[in-house]
Amino acid sequence: MAESERAVLATQGLDRRIPDKATLIQEVAAWQDNRNRRRVKADWQFTTDEARVKPKTL
Repeated sequence: MAESERAVLATQGLDRRIPDKATLIQEVAAWQDNRNRRRVKADWQFTTDEARVKPKTL
């Protein structure tokens, strides 16, 4: 789930050069506040049991 959120962050806000660490922290916090305010949820495409099946059996 963390990797998915990082990918969304990269496409929605970090797809450019950030000049310094303070700006990065500020922008990530603003992005995170917005996501939390909108109550964005993960859209899982499969169940936990399906995820546990070995890929070669699919």
